[in-house]
Amino acid sequence: MKRKFRFQWGAFLMLIVYGGLFFAMFFRIFVIQASGQVEGQALAAKAAAKYERSKVISANRGKILDRQGQVIAEDTINYRLVAVISPKASEGTKTLMHVADKEKTAKILAKYLSISEKDIFDKLNSKAKNAQGNEIRQVEFGAAGRNISHGVMEKISSEKLPGIIFMEETKRFYPNGTFASNLIGLAQRDTQQDGQTRTVGKMGLESIYNKELSGTDGRVQYKSDLWGYLLPNSDKMVEPAKDGADVYLTIDKTIQNFLEDSMSKVYKKYNPESMVAVVANPKTGEILAVSQRPTYNPQDGTGLENSWLNQLTELTIEPGSTMKTFTLAAAVEEEKWFPNATFQSGQYTVLDRTIRDSNQVGWGNISYLEGIQRSSNVGMAHLLKLMGDDTFISYMKKFGFGEKTGIDLPNEATGQILDKYPINRVTTTYGQGSTVTPIQLIQAVSAIANDGKMMQPYVIEKIVNPNTKKIVKENTPTIKGQPISGKTAKEVREILASTIYSEKGTGQNFASKEYEVSGKTGTAQIPNASGGYSWGKNEFLYSFLGMAPANDPQLVMYIAVEKPKLGPTEFGSEPTATVFNTVMGSSLKYLNIKPQQIKKTNSLTMENLNGQLVEEVEKEFEENGIETVIIGNGDKIIDQYPAEKSEVLSGGYVFLKTDGDSKVPDFTDWSLRNVLTYQTMSGANIEINGEGYVQKQSIKAGTVLNANKKIILKMKKPEESYK
Repeated sequence: MKRKFRFQWGAFLMLIVYGGLFFAMFFRIFVIQASGQVEGQALAAKAAAKYERSKVISANRGKILDRQGQVIAEDTINYRLVAVISPKASEGTKTLMHVADKEKTAKILAKYLSISEKDIFDKLNSKAKNAQGNEIRQVEFGAAGRNISHGVMEKISSEKLPGIIFMEETKRFYPNGTFASNLIGLAQRDTQQDGQTRTVGKMGLESIYNKELSGTDGRVQYKSDLWGYLLPNSDKMVEPAKDGADVYLTIDKTIQNFLEDSMSKVYKKYNPESMVAVVANPKTGEILAVSQRPTYNPQDGTGLENSWLNQLTELTIEPGSTMKTFTLAAAVEEEKWFPNATFQSGQYTVLDRTIRDSNQVGWGNISYLEGIQRSSNVGMAHLLKLMGDDTFISYMKKFGFGEKTGIDLPNEATGQILDKYPINRVTTTYGQGSTVTPIQLIQAVSAIANDGKMMQPYVIEKIVNPNTKKIVKENTPTIKGQPISGKTAKEVREILASTIYSEKGTGQNFASKEYEVSGKTGTAQIPNASGGYSWGKNEFLYSFLGMAPANDPQLVMYIAVEKPKLGPTEFGSEPTATVFNTVMGSSLKYLNIKPQQIKKTNSLTMENLNGQLVEEVEKEFEENGIETVIIGNGDKIIDQYPAEKSEVLSGGYVFLKTDGDSKVPDFTDWSLRNVLTYQTMSGANIEINGEGYVQKQSIKAGTVLNANKKIILKMKKPEESYK
């Protein structure tokens, strides 16, 4: 009885244990059913993680287009080449899935990739291991194996090389290469925090409008089995991608190409430290073209290390005499402009400081009209005195200097109008000391060109949603102010046109045969590291701020060239005039602006004068305001300069050579170019001291020329008009 009792007690204990376990399990099942969670984790979520699959649908990045809808930047499909080198990839298959014949593969790939056959072979023989210590299964070929075009991909695929596969990728494509690059910027593939690789704007408009251009990725979501196959009767959910917006610029591709071509030629010929140019519509404020040098190619990044700044908005400069445009406008508006009144040129004293004209000594007692034509700094100082300092500074502010234009670009600089001391206000009248940006000059000159209405510049025309075709954002012309009247603007245009077409004008190189040009040259000193200013022929910032046609300007343009390498007879206006004349003329014709009939009295086309009588030819030139230099005392011409078909402006020089003895001319105020021309044609023995224009000569004018006797010429400084 005792033993039987023990057995029953043990059974009872077993019953309690198993019963407790069963109860605990039952309770757990109940909790799971009620809450749907195990250890705080949702079962549905764990099931979804195991059996649901999703795939990202990449959104297409928006395009950047010009005002006509021509592509400037867009996404394009290219390919990345991968070689599978592990034999394990072919295990269990009847088809080779890896590179078996490495020599043959290397030889064929070398025909299509910019990498040697040996380097390809070495890659295919790689014994490298991954982070887990296992041999790598595939290799790539660096830059040579990326960005492969569709055409090259198809050619390689036709070779049917086992183990060679292609990964499709999108890349930003810039079909025009170097094209407003510092404005457009660039976008590159970049791995994001979510592990996805996307094209991201890094600079310029690509960066500024990256959010609008990027769009929103879509997603495909479906249920699959453990091996990733779609389960029967499972739902497939698609959330479509929303492509990025298309950004339309005010840039005109044709005018931009005119500008890029001309800038490249001048940059190559004169090798300046930098260049910047911009073309705009003064009636709307639209920027039609903008370029700078050095620049870069966004397609491959060439030159990027030397060109990250957008000079249009971020560069501040002392503009030089282009600033006289606005000093003149202020004086005309205030009725303090008296063109026929005179002043003593040469120098002007402000307390303990003295400013001077470009040639240091001036041109004597001259009219204010001649002063602006010759770009007299002293003339500007007198205008300031007539207006009053406060009035002048108020006009500089009305023209927008010293504050941002508000153009739709980031990092815009403000520049600074110095007005603390009297000398600051004087030097500001002719563009030294105070600083401005190129875009401020364009905004300000729009008031001159647009009958007093100053237009805010902008580069974005509209932003369009490609999914709905709706315009998300659209810019329209904005009047920023009206610093002067329409009457004043018209008068200023006429005065500035005279700086180009008069015999005393500094802007004669900018004269056009088809469109009357109005504008102002500039030759600014550049501050140096020691706190002073650089000096010398190749040390200036040469510029031009102009418009055409002068009576009703359709385009305004600013061009600046810093420290060009000029030849012995070249002036700073030559590189700037090359760009301005080419771009302005071509652009006006492209816009169907009818050419004008420019007065022919301002210039004369050279004929072949050989054999003609000197007396008759000399009289014709005098009637056209052209000075003749006669070499020899014969009756008939045997040589000439300029050559046949060349254009000579009123006030210029023509050299005519005859037989017989020559007399030493009066070299006073001759330029270096004229001196060298005379030396070449006459055979005179000339020694030149200094730079610029002749101030003194060692042999008196009228003396019979003796080739064995040296003529010493002392030149005025600075070298060229410091306008």
